[in-house]
Amino acid sequence: MENVEKREPEESSAADIFKEISVLLKRLPHKSVFLVGAIAMAFLFHLFGNATFGYVDTSSAFEWAYNAYNAKYSEDGHGNLIPFAVVILLIWKRKELASLEFKAWWPGLSLLALGLVLHIVGYIAQQTRISLLGMFFGFYGLMGFCWGLAWLRATFFPYILFLFCVPIGSLAQPITFPLRVLVSTLAAGFSDTILQIDVVRQGTLIMDVNEKFTYDVAAACSGIRSLMTLVPLTLAFGFIAYQAWWKRILLILLSVPLAVAGNTLRIVLVIIIGDEFGQDAGAYWEQKLGFVTFLVAIFGIFALDYWFKEPETSAEIKGDPQ
Repeated sequence: MENVEKREPEESSAADIFKEISVLLKRLPHKSVFLVGAIAMAFLFHLFGNATFGYVDTSSAFEWAYNAYNAKYSEDGHGNLIPFAVVILLIWKRKELASLEFKAWWPGLSLLALGLVLHIVGYIAQQTRISLLGMFFGFYGLMGFCWGLAWLRATFFPYILFLFCVPIGSLAQPITFPLRVLVSTLAAGFSDTILQIDVVRQGTLIMDVNEKFTYDVAAACSGIRSLMTLVPLTLAFGFIAYQAWWKRILLILLSVPLAVAGNTLRIVLVIIIGDEFGQDAGAYWEQKLGFVTFLVAIFGIFALDYWFKEPETSAEIKGDPQ
């Protein structure tokens, strides 16, 4: 007769996590070199990071980016959260990182040099976005030089999430306008054919034939704001949940129709409210229904996760003959 024992999965307490982080930090070589290089780069991008004083009166690339993230009607607010997401994901990978073989990797200096060249180009051309890209390349190269190629490979994700810290601003217009037209077309078509609410669409304007309401599907309602949040969210979820690359890529690609579906539902609800209670009520709830987009997206992600679900590894079974 065998005594079958199932091993419970190990859970890390807060103390264990801090201990594992401490072990990782102690194992990192050339910490003084990295610290000096990081401080020097931070001063460079703070004192000479932005040359476009006509838009934001600051020489700091950090302050310029912060202003872009928090400006009224900004589509880049997710940039405030990306650094925290990267730190959390690095903590999640702490055991893998601590097991790496650390050694100086001289080609990392080429990435650092590329970052500095990009910054110079961006500064001369007064394109602070290019300078921010240079900063991310520079820090990545500095880490590679100090800690090695294995570190760069292990941290490529989540470090790639920093790309979403580069504000897109008006550059999103070629994306936002087609999305506005698509959302308005879908919302008007659904309302007219399914809900039997007589509406007319002119471009991104939706109005009813009785002139009760008129709404413009603005850029903020087009899906670009939720899309720029959902893409890094699904990217992080995909890398944590799946090993197969095709599942990760497919999940990221599907974030686009999820954002469109969520915003279409939002506009349809606004049309229903406007038809029942008038223009002012619809306009009021248009601002309050932003959460609908994310509810649809989260439901969609969980549905896709159920479909993609990878088989769990069986618990280790230990047999002890008696």
